[in-house]
Amino acid sequence: MRLFIDNFDGNGPRDYTSAVEPGARLVITRKLNQPTKLIAALVTNGTGFVVPANGGRITLVMQSGAFLFTGYLTAAPTLEYLGCGTYGAVYRVHVTANSDEFLLDDKRLPICAPFVNRSAGSALQQLTQDTLPGAFDLSAAQSVDTVVTYPGDPQKTWSVQAAEIAMQARTAYQLTNGALSLAAVGGTSHTLNESDATFSPGGLTIVPANSLINDVTVVGDEEPEAYVTDYFIGDGLTLRFYLSQTPFTKTSTTVFDEEYTGTQLDPTRWSVVDPSSAVSVVNGNLQIAGGTGSDGGTLVEFVEQIEMSGALVMQHGDVVFNAPSSAVIGGLYAGAVSIGGCLAGFQVTPNGTQNNIQALVNGVAAGTPLTTIAGHHYVMTTRLYSQEIYRLQQIFHSSMHPAGAGYGGAPIAANVRLVLEVHDIDPSNPASQVAPSVVLFDGEIANAPAFCTYALVNAANLQCAIAFTELVDSIDTEVRSALPGATFNTLLVGDLSEGAECVTTSTELEFFSAYVPAANQQIEVHYRGRGRAIARITNPASIGAQQRGVDTGVHGVVRRVKLPPARMAADCENAALAILDDAVNPAWSGQYETWSDFLPGSVGDMLPGDAMSINVPSRGVSFEAIVREVQITVEDLAGEHSRYVIQFATDAAKPLAFEFETSSLTALPEVTSYANTQIGDIYIADLTAAQITQVTSTTVTIDAGVSAPSGGGFELRWSDEGWGVGNNRNLLGRFTSQTFTLPRLARTVDFFVQQYDASNPPRYSRYSAALHLDYPLGETM
Repeated sequence: MRLFIDNFDGNGPRDYTSAVEPGARLVITRKLNQPTKLIAALVTNGTGFVVPANGGRITLVMQSGAFLFTGYLTAAPTLEYLGCGTYGAVYRVHVTANSDEFLLDDKRLPICAPFVNRSAGSALQQLTQDTLPGAFDLSAAQSVDTVVTYPGDPQKTWSVQAAEIAMQARTAYQLTNGALSLAAVGGTSHTLNESDATFSPGGLTIVPANSLINDVTVVGDEEPEAYVTDYFIGDGLTLRFYLSQTPFTKTSTTVFDEEYTGTQLDPTRWSVVDPSSAVSVVNGNLQIAGGTGSDGGTLVEFVEQIEMSGALVMQHGDVVFNAPSSAVIGGLYAGAVSIGGCLAGFQVTPNGTQNNIQALVNGVAAGTPLTTIAGHHYVMTTRLYSQEIYRLQQIFHSSMHPAGAGYGGAPIAANVRLVLEVHDIDPSNPASQVAPSVVLFDGEIANAPAFCTYALVNAANLQCAIAFTELVDSIDTEVRSALPGATFNTLLVGDLSEGAECVTTSTELEFFSAYVPAANQQIEVHYRGRGRAIARITNPASIGAQQRGVDTGVHGVVRRVKLPPARMAADCENAALAILDDAVNPAWSGQYETWSDFLPGSVGDMLPGDAMSINVPSRGVSFEAIVREVQITVEDLAGEHSRYVIQFATDAAKPLAFEFETSSLTALPEVTSYANTQIGDIYIADLTAAQITQVTSTTVTIDAGVSAPSGGGFELRWSDEGWGVGNNRNLLGRFTSQTFTLPRLARTVDFFVQQYDASNPPRYSRYSAALHLDYPLGETM
């Protein structure tokens, strides 16, 4: 093998093979999903010796052309004086290098929107392309499995984020000779069998671990729980209304705020299809001047998908039209971008010398159009509300459920309310800046897709300038209101500076003084209650097998999952299943030391992430492990003989697809224990559409939103506890009809509803519908 270093001095790669110190070690250390490191000692061997430069590119290549190492010097070499030789002073030159990740880790990562519903390969490719465009061949990064969401962080290096993405899909990445690869761990397998002639018994160390777990409690994040609706009524004076529960809210964050300050669209944010050169960025505006004349021909598309969950506020921009146009602005598309497939957007069509702006819903124009006025600006906003905060379960892996076959990943069905509004601003009239927007559409989309493509512009012929575009992951609270005899409309929750009418805190709904609710104005607040995602799952078969004397056989542990994030109780259950898959099996780790000539398998090299099938009957072991680290010490460059030290472990000894952390909980909440065989068959559907439909001074009528399950019904309680046929202490009643009437005993009352089926014992909803009524006793609905 030969060692080359390119010092980027214009002379190309130099051959340093003869300078490697005889008898000194050239060591390569490979670790799973970490940069590979190389250390070497060179000796100045004549007047032509050039001390390697910091940042120089170093390659160690086999006679076959295969690369054993490629990377860059991470620091200037250190020189150690050895004495005086024929050509003067002789030095030992200590060289350290990192693999090709060095180039990426040395860059400040751009601030990008979180990856959403991407394959691990796609996320890793995008991360690499955003960091150093065009520098690497990305074709070998396989899709492997879905990463539900991954928020990039410029404070972390590329290699740290690459490792987190790879871990969540139980994969291994490699970056060698300018090419990125990503594949499921264990895809390449080596067999170490003591019957092989090249087997080295003295080189094998096997360490058993007492890590048996058959009762695991997984602690996740704070999660959305009860489906809460609070009912209030205005009196013309009151601005504050107290919420019945603490709402679950994600932190309100700006996913992006595009001001178009550059000379072109940011490729880390926007994908552009522009065959007619209609798109440009000029003087802080996105300029669209034309189009292809066809639907979907000219596009400005956000690079990430939009999760149709929680609350989103999408301001598509302050738009000034220069001529009659045909386009869709701010479109959400369930699949490919087309007018017919547009879930919601603003359709712009010519109207004489001006334009009509009309809501486009499910591919069809809806509602009354707004006709533009020359010189006016139009701020188009889409607001999205869903009771489901997440639309896809997290995915967890084990050795039995590897990449592509993990636990979880199920879609979560939801209805989504969409509000499309236009703010008409007349620059000559300052009062128009604070005038209310015109609502073009306010309606619910049943069974909305979980993810959508967002195209800011789908232009057949668009003539306009767009001043900004913003996407805010907003407060997950929906407030709706109706004046007496009028229909309900959706109120904007947020800051007064954004034109909002009210704001929610952890305890109350507060209206701003300009929007005090009128007398008898009905107010509904929809949100999710808040709790801790947690699950306790056991493996009864393992517990039974471990019973010995007074030992009950239970081996329990509590795990706080950091990555992949366990965002809901269902995620905690799936994480527990993945942990139990491996934790009930014997845990093995160890290492094997051998010469490169006698490596197990036929590949001729060993990489972290490879599988090792270890079959050594004389030691009573037969198992498959995953290589975690490989250290290569090159003893003979010319003969290509190296010593390999291979460290391996099973997932039971060292989980591959989890990162755990210490739980911050001071006390664990009570949680029901379930067997691993029960998961997926414990709960029935939640009552997401339950509502109060009528109120009198003495009664309240509730509609469960669905028909009762066959042989089951609806259970109502005063508080969210005690569910089941054996507990009647807070029971209001059980009903088999969809609607039912209950006594009203006070101004403020709470009702908690779950449905149950005909199973024995009955199965219930996972989360309750919580209906809170705060009406004066004389008021009716």
